[in-house]
Amino acid sequence: MQIQFADQKQEFSKRPSKIGRRSLSRSISQSSTDSYSSAASYTDSSDDETSPRDKQQKNSKGNGDFCIKNIKQADFGRREIEIAEQEMPALMALRKRAQGEKPLAGAKVVGCTHITAQTAVLMETLSALGAQCRWAACNIYSTQNEVAAALAEGGFSVFAWKGESEDDFWWCIDRCVNVEGWQPNMILDDGGDLTHWIYKKYPNMFKKIKGIVEESVTGVHRLYQLSKAGKLCVPAMNVNDSVTKQKFDNLYCCRESILDGLKRTTDVMFGGKQVVVCGYGEVGKGCCAALKAMGSIVYVTEIDPICNKNVVVREYLDRMKNGCIVCNMGHSNTEIDVASLRTPELTWERVRSQVDHVIWPDGKRIVLLAEGRLLNLSCSTVPTFVLSITATTQALALIELYNAPEGRYKQDVYLLPKKMDEYVASLHLPTFDAHLTELSDEQAKYLGLNKNGPFKPNYYSLIEGEEEEEENRRKDGRTVNAPALYSGGEELSLRGEGRELTNGRAGGGRHQHHILDPL
Repeated sequence: MQIQFADQKQEFSKRPSKIGRRSLSRSISQSSTDSYSSAASYTDSSDDETSPRDKQQKNSKGNGDFCIKNIKQADFGRREIEIAEQEMPALMALRKRAQGEKPLAGAKVVGCTHITAQTAVLMETLSALGAQCRWAACNIYSTQNEVAAALAEGGFSVFAWKGESEDDFWWCIDRCVNVEGWQPNMILDDGGDLTHWIYKKYPNMFKKIKGIVEESVTGVHRLYQLSKAGKLCVPAMNVNDSVTKQKFDNLYCCRESILDGLKRTTDVMFGGKQVVVCGYGEVGKGCCAALKAMGSIVYVTEIDPICNKNVVVREYLDRMKNGCIVCNMGHSNTEIDVASLRTPELTWERVRSQVDHVIWPDGKRIVLLAEGRLLNLSCSTVPTFVLSITATTQALALIELYNAPEGRYKQDVYLLPKKMDEYVASLHLPTFDAHLTELSDEQAKYLGLNKNGPFKPNYYSLIEGEEEEEENRRKDGRTVNAPALYSGGEELSLRGEGRELTNGRAGGGRHQHHILDPL
């Protein structure tokens, strides 16, 4: 997939028009299904016609290095963050155990993810571990405005608000990167937009950047493309394909949030509805299970993930039944060919927040949710506990790349070390009052393992067929590296020189498209 830029000249309009806020072209945001948001903070642009870019806002300390919807929402956002902290035990445990040694001291992290309460917990954890952070949103609809306000009040440089135009989207990313006296040395990305913006606009920055951490299948795919072309300038860590991330976030997170998003936007009764699911990866499996459990009749058009654009094209949309609900659990609004619906003969009617009726000349209409963008990001919430897993893998990946000695990682794409993957799982066990039985010497010898782990080989995945996929990546040049960094009884360390954190004993997401068809 080739990156498309809203403005190659790097000039940004002062105030986007109403048309700009709902651009007829594709949103460049490459949001993935492994991510999250809340619809509760949605404020329609009609409520406040003043663009945040035209406002002069400062927090209580006089700092104005941010651009958000309304700084006055900070108190409410702080309560949202505190609630999220209670459901993110692993990330809070990591913060408590590692903040003394500051493993990210000197790190300057620029991030482009969904700015939600869960992300705020991650950002504050990175700050507690010594990092400086600047952040933008990877999706124009996913930002919780009150959370962005709380982060700005706390001193974070945040540039995001819900309902950005495409021009706003790129402007916010540029404000994070292009700042006098500050240059990033780590990238945390979701979808690859930030990485490609720096690559296209500020390639010299890669001389000081130590690594990239990418959490979405879309962004990982784009990194593989760069690697295959020999254009990847720094090491990159693929956390999307870690076992804990894939099995819990991509499956269980979407299994619950698909129902939540549909209920909030349509009030539909699922029993008896005929549902077509295009693509059958971990996200699709979760969505199928949820819809079937609610009494829907589920049809699957593929036995594999699709991860492609124009999966649902205008021809299919023309043939759909009157009242058919069309939504997307993929990374952008390109899986459904929304652009083909922006024609003079079709009428768009906004009936409620994130719900449009597209009306044909004969009176037939379909119900399009979130303009074809990711449903659970734009219209609902997702389980915070599951996202604790994702956020913890991101934090550990940043720590690993930042502290890795020179030469450990080449200019390639790597998997999260299995030891760290298992450590993430172990941090979540106390919540369930679960306890691990340590292998005996005889058992460890029989299995050929170290008693302290890792307990699975680097290629191991709980996902059926994932090992074959990794082998195919190697064959076609999409290298997947996973060096055995921790072996021989070494304890998991947050720094290259071997500072002890814990013994660490313990023991990918795909995009789908859903069409809900009325009886």
